[in-house]
Amino acid sequence: MSYGSCVSRLLRTRVQSVLKKSVHSVAVIGAPFSQGQKRKGVECGPAAIRDAGLVKRLSDLGCRLKDYGDLSFTPVPKDDLYNNLIVNPRSVGLANQELAEVVNRAVSGGYSCVTVGGDHSLAIGTISGHARHCPDLCVVWVDAHADINTPLTTSSGNLHGQPVSFLLRELQDKVPQLPGFSWIKPCISSPSIVYIGLRDVDPPEHFILKKYDIQYFSMRDIDRLGIQKVMEQTFDLLIGKKQRPIHLSFDIDAFDPTLAPATGTPGCGGADLSRRMYISEEIHNTGLLSALDLVEVNPRLAASDEEAKATASLAVDVIASSFGQTREGGHTVYEQLPPPSSPHESENAERVRI
Repeated sequence: MSYGSCVSRLLRTRVQSVLKKSVHSVAVIGAPFSQGQKRKGVECGPAAIRDAGLVKRLSDLGCRLKDYGDLSFTPVPKDDLYNNLIVNPRSVGLANQELAEVVNRAVSGGYSCVTVGGDHSLAIGTISGHARHCPDLCVVWVDAHADINTPLTTSSGNLHGQPVSFLLRELQDKVPQLPGFSWIKPCISSPSIVYIGLRDVDPPEHFILKKYDIQYFSMRDIDRLGIQKVMEQTFDLLIGKKQRPIHLSFDIDAFDPTLAPATGTPGCGGADLSRRMYISEEIHNTGLLSALDLVEVNPRLAASDEEAKATASLAVDVIASSFGQTREGGHTVYEQLPPPSSPHESENAERVRI
């Protein structure tokens, strides 16, 4: 090894010794599931997000990782419609039951849990599993849609538009028992969830939000108040009186489709990059993030390979900013600058530079 290489290695070791290491322990769960809706391809989301560098990005931020890989969900061979409308209820129920077990195991083991989907029906499992260990959790739901239709108000029959109705205590006398859903126990109350970024809400959903006094910020509210005020009000409601674990459930269609085109239910008027990154950055700054869903990336719906990669890369950015990456640059934090250990070492380094 050359003299210059020895000096470079010595100096690099000294720099690394004064880096402040991240305390984040992060579990990554891939959930390749698409049966909460009818469009194929969203089951490819976890692979696309991994290919976009998720694990490396988290590792570079100093996170200690436990990767559960991509789950293999038990198939349901005959899954008839419920009420001649609701699609794949048994498959959705069973997949979420299996996912809830893994999420609970990860959170109970001291990990912040990142679940990459997959469609948004998976939030039934992630929030249920999280709540078993953290029953006082609160939810920040970032989405173009409220996903709070019940099986009796939905017009599409897609369960990815209904997960919150199964989780909310106040709605349980309005939600019928679906086949495969008997294991689900409502685990959040209306003051414990805040929606950010709504811009496509069905009339029954709007009625539910108003009737049960559920806090939401539409895109118009964000434009009117500014994202900083929105986050201040969100935290005041959810953690102002008591600090508690935060579950961030993030649908990639919260972004404008010019930024995230590879998704199943895009809609114009979504947020730009800086506002969505601000949400995850501020949640990170609370120190209370306990679980995160990143869902609805569908590479097959992209018009080009570039669009698919751009959407997956954006998903990685959201996750990374939730664990400390900033727009100043994703890096670990210095406690102090490394001084030279001796005049002799400084002289050697100077000779190499000359």
